[in-house]
This record gives sequence, C-alpha cells and structure tokens, in this order.
Amino acid sequence: MGSSARRAQGARTHVYDALIIGSGLAGLATALQLPSHWRVAIVTKRSIADGSSAWAQGGIAAVLGEDDSFDAHVQDTLIAGAGLCDPQATRFVVEHAPQAIAWLRALGTPFTQDGAALHLTREGGHSHRRIVHAADATGWAVQQTLIERVRAAAHIDVFESHVLVDLLLSDRHATAPQQPRRVLGAYVLDEARDEVDVFVAPHTVLATGGAGKVYLYTSNPDTATGDGIAAAWRAGCRVANMEFIQFHPTCLYHPKAKSFLISEAVRGEGGILKLPPHLGSRRFMPDHDPRAELAPRDIVARAIDFEMKKHGIPCVYLDISHQPPAFLHEHFPNILKRCAELGIDITREPIPVVPAAHYTCGGVVTDLRARTDLPGLYCVGEASYTGLHGANRLASNSLLECLVFARAAAEDMVAHPAPPPVTVRPWDDSRVSDADEQVVISHNWDELRRFMWDYVGIVRTDKRLERAANRIELLRHEIHEFYASFHVTRDLLELRNLVQVADLIVRSARSRQESRGLHYSRDHPYTLPQARPTVLAPPRR
Repeated sequence: MGSSARRAQGARTHVYDALIIGSGLAGLATALQLPSHWRVAIVTKRSIADGSSAWAQGGIAAVLGEDDSFDAHVQDTLIAGAGLCDPQATRFVVEHAPQAIAWLRALGTPFTQDGAALHLTREGGHSHRRIVHAADATGWAVQQTLIERVRAAAHIDVFESHVLVDLLLSDRHATAPQQPRRVLGAYVLDEARDEVDVFVAPHTVLATGGAGKVYLYTSNPDTATGDGIAAAWRAGCRVANMEFIQFHPTCLYHPKAKSFLISEAVRGEGGILKLPPHLGSRRFMPDHDPRAELAPRDIVARAIDFEMKKHGIPCVYLDISHQPPAFLHEHFPNILKRCAELGIDITREPIPVVPAAHYTCGGVVTDLRARTDLPGLYCVGEASYTGLHGANRLASNSLLECLVFARAAAEDMVAHPAPPPVTVRPWDDSRVSDADEQVVISHNWDELRRFMWDYVGIVRTDKRLERAANRIELLRHEIHEFYASFHVTRDLLELRNLVQVADLIVRSARSRQESRGLHYSRDHPYTLPQARPTVLAPPRR
C-alpha cells in the first residue's frame, strides 16, 4: 500500500456547530460569545497564542470620557480614512465600543486604572483621550485573558498546528452537490499527522488576520500570510481596498530581529533619522517635511523608502544616543534591552531601521453582521473589509473592530438556525506525491516578498506595478503546478495564499489612478474629488 492510500485512511471528519479559523482576538472573542451548548472548534495554524493581536502595543479606542462623544470618534476615524470610510460602519463600531470594553472588563482583563476609573490615553489622530490600555502591552493582556477563558470552556475545542487548506462549498465538495453555493466548513491540514481533515459546520468564521508577510519587512508575526482572504476569494467572495497597506516607519533592521518595532516615541523624544556612515551620517527628514522626524507615520515611511531606493542602501539609522543613558533606561527599557541583546548600544550608537508592513486595511467584504457574500461564512478582524478603516487606519481602531464584529457575528449565527447537515467528500490526494525539492517553495517565497517590497511598497509607480504583475503571473503558474502535483505542506499553502493576496494588492493598486491615504503613486500624485472603494469580484468557478 502506497503512502497516498495510508494518508486517505488516516483522514478524519470533525462536525461542529461553529468553525472558527484563527485564534487572535477576533477568533477568540467570537467563540466566547457563542452559546455554551454549541460545539465550537477553533483551528489555528500554530499555537493559540500566536498571531498579531498579542503584539498590539497601543490600546482599544472607546468613548468613555465625559468630554468625548461618538460624533468626535466618528469624525476622527473619517479624517484618518481619507474619505473612504463607510459612515454607517464607522458609527456602528464607535457606538458599540463601550459595550466591548465592558465585556472585556467583565472577563477580568487587567486594564490600567486611574483611580476607580479606566486610565485613558491619547494617540495620533484622536481628538480626545479615549484609548483604553494595559500599560504598553494591551494586545497581550487581552489575548491572555481570552485564552484562559477559552481553555476553561468545555464546549470549545482548540486545534493547534492545523492549517486552512480551502473552504468547503456545497456545489463542489458535497457528495450530493447543492445550489445555491454555501460554505460547509473547511479542509484543514493537521501538521502533526500530515493529514488533511474535514471540518464540517453550518457556520464558519474567518479570523485569520492580515497579510504582512507578503512583504520583505513586516511588523507582523509569521502567521500573517493572508490565508482567509485568499481562501474567501477562491470560494467566490469579493475583496476590497487591498491597495491600502499601512507601513510602520521604523522596524529594527537586523538578521536576528524579526518584526521588532522601534516605537514612534523614540522620534517623539528627539530621535534623528540619518543616512549610513559611508554617506556622511546626514540627517534627511528636513529635506522631506518641515516637521522632520515628527511628521506623520506615512510621510516618514515614504521618506525612508525614498532614501533607501535613491542610495541603494538596506536601511537607515535612528539616533537617540544624544539623550542621557538614564533617560533611555527610564523611557525605552525594552528597546534598549532588545538592541543590547543584538549588540547595539543605543546610548552610544544609532539603531538600524527600515519601514515595515504593519496592517492590511482591506480584506473580505462583509456587512454589519460580519457576513460575507457566501451563506455560512463570516469574516472578523484584519482579514475583513467592513468599511471602518478606509484608506488609512486610525490608531487603536483595529482591536475595537475585532470585538464589535465578533459579537455581531455570534449574534447573527445564533439568530439563524442551522441548515440540514450535508455529507462532504474527503480530501483526495491519491494522485500526488511528496515534493522532492522544497527549495522551489523557499526560492519563490523569497522572490515574492522582495519584488513586492521593491515594486508594490510605500511608493508606487505604474511601471513598478506592471513589473510586479508580470512576476506574480509567472509565480502563480509555477505554484499551481506544484500544488496540483505534490502533497500539501504549510509552507506551500502559505505561499499559495501569499501569491493570491499579492495579485489582489497589485490589481487594486493598478486600478486606483490617484494617491489617497496609504496608496501613494508618483504617476498619479493628486487625489480625485470623489472617493470610491476598490472592490474586486472573483470569476465564478
């Protein structure tokens, strides 16, 4: 008996009331708001603690202060979104923010207090103090609170090291195909057993996060490979605004420092951006903006990108060494410690930095109940496009979006009774073999991330986008052939998804003949008078 037959014999079918793919804030919050008599599965491709939510340093925006108002929060969001936020979605999220905070507090989230009340801080783009936080590690505090609750919930099963392969569709994968198309669950690779299992559920939630790993430099964890966006697109869902990728201007540049951010507060406390020593260590931000290092995030990121491309250098340098060591120890202990571990003494020398892909503002189109275009499929969090973020995300609105739409999705699932169960065909890998050259995958992964960084990064041109589109088409054919011929692995599945997401980003960017928010084109530097979202619809297959 060959290996293919053994694999087929070992595959399993799991049946649940709800299947949630992703274990960040969006996924865990959705699971915890479903009824305790439901059987709920959370599928996550690494551990339950991996993902972008735990890395969020800022906080959660909510109108709680007496001098604040929903109207002010809505207006701040609309301004940041450069005319592309959906007003109805924005107001929906803002008005449900206090309820979301109350729910987290009831679960025991250790938010920073100011006496008997919550301490509220203020961030860029906000007109009032409205950021609820847990010191400077809000995402981690919230995530740990929810993980403890999920672990204690008898009706929730967590499947770690399980990777989404594709969504199950009633007209493709049911033993008796049904129209109209609806989602029945998902094929999922169990890495430990090297088997593709079937997860069947009347309600499936994509909570898979963003796609930062499509770029060479990113602040995102390795899990951010756009899995949910790509799977939803393949299944027939629309996606929107994929050209709007938020870049953080200063990520530590070091071969052993993956995704470590150098806080914007370093520039706020006098940090100066310089060219490398062989170019005279010249300060360059005053050449780009009168506010110099204190210019908004997108302007600083574009300036660094310009200097790197102009001089052909891999990074620039952020120098805060003119401040007293005691000051640095007090204000930036974590940055000082991490840099010291890598041999960089920030009290004496500058920090090598590069801009990094930080947040995917677009995603799978949903309504105000987190429903996608396909019955049975919901999308919550960074993988979704709700209309909240527009052309640029306002600080601390992302965790808020997760919480508000997690509740909306859970309430909608409960309100709609499950359809009759459907039998689904098992995964068929009887005609494929084990790949003999994994180097093909690693080479394509590296090539994709490098040309996306060079051609579809912070500053774009028509020519660069055309070059990227040509290379993506070549990679798509090569990866499709690989996918059709060999057993699936996590690396192959992630590469397949990243190439799909890269295609969506490039197609969206090429269709926007203007510069707006996070999309800046040197060939189209002006903003058009009317703002329209970019909505892409897949061909029906």
